[in-house]
Amino acid sequence: MINESKAATYLAQTLNITAGSETYDIHAKALLADRQVLSWILKYTVREFRDMDIPDIMGCIGDDITVGSIPIDPGLSSLGPVRESKTEDGVPGEGIIFFDIRFSAYSRTANMKFLMDLEAQNVSEPGSLRYHLDNRILFYLSRMISGQKNREFFHSDYDSLRNVRSIWVCMDGKKDGDSIEEISLVKKTVFGAEKCPHTIGLMQGIIINIRLQENVEPSQCALISLLETLFSRKGTQDKKDILEKEYGIIMNVEMERGLNAMCNLSEFFIKEGLRLGLEQGLEQGREQGLEQGLEQGLEQGLEQGLERGLEQGLERGLERGLEQGLKKGQEQGELNRSRQAIFDLLEDLGEIPQDIHARVYAQNNRESLRQWLKSAAKVMSFDAFREKMG
Repeated sequence: MINESKAATYLAQTLNITAGSETYDIHAKALLADRQVLSWILKYTVREFRDMDIPDIMGCIGDDITVGSIPIDPGLSSLGPVRESKTEDGVPGEGIIFFDIRFSAYSRTANMKFLMDLEAQNVSEPGSLRYHLDNRILFYLSRMISGQKNREFFHSDYDSLRNVRSIWVCMDGKKDGDSIEEISLVKKTVFGAEKCPHTIGLMQGIIINIRLQENVEPSQCALISLLETLFSRKGTQDKKDILEKEYGIIMNVEMERGLNAMCNLSEFFIKEGLRLGLEQGLEQGREQGLEQGLEQGLEQGLEQGLERGLEQGLERGLERGLEQGLKKGQEQGELNRSRQAIFDLLEDLGEIPQDIHARVYAQNNRESLRQWLKSAAKVMSFDAFREKMG
């Protein structure tokens, strides 16, 4: 049995890494890698764990949970045992692809070991990805199978292959799109004496579609409801209460501190952009207000007296300056949000080049930034994005 305080401490620590400017992708992976969350996912997606209680499933998860450090080489078998967190193989020109979260799970009732892959996917539509996600899932499953050579089995002992499961949490479901889908191999007779079709349990893909829009009806599936709560824009205390009371997720002081630090990454960028914009706007507004106030005050002072003119001029100047400052602050905040949204999309392609960073930060035209944001959601490389920027 896994120590509950240890499990709680880990989740609190992983929640804490999302503070500051960490990407939403890293934030999602860290939360999903918590042993409590993994147990909920196993219960609702892997048949062998369906009838087990969450605490018992936690005890079935191995100590080999790794996040973002297991590569899927494009053409060769991976080397080294499952527990190793760094293995590098690749084919020239194709690079290395990394699993999000890898771990093993053991079904005592079925006396079976599973090699698990868990992926967090922000976008799943073929139009945005430029490929069908099902094909990518099958590729990952294939790598998990072939990568067992000389790790889980040797020579031609194919009956020693471990069962593999690749589970994908897709976060762009429509309001009525909460669902769990399975991708399986089915053996059936196409000629000769017909045999009963059956599913081959060696490899299976699972897609969990969750919705992150506001004001959607709670899902009837407990797992989806939990994940939607975990990644929602609810306040820290609301999340804490729901996760504790409805799902039995263990919370302690460290956990609460972590929730406070991570809730919510997108809100962090919005508030930070507004804050910086407002500060700049107010500063410029004060300068303009003083300048206009003195100018108007001098004009009125010539007619009504220097003292009265300066007073009224400064008052009006400050008022107009503050109005202009607030307006400029809001405009600057909108520009900052647009820039950050572009960076968030481009980070999926890798480390953003300095020249692209500089051009995006230097762009002050809202329409140009809007067009660049559309391009960032579609391009597959930084060179393609440069072409779109013009």
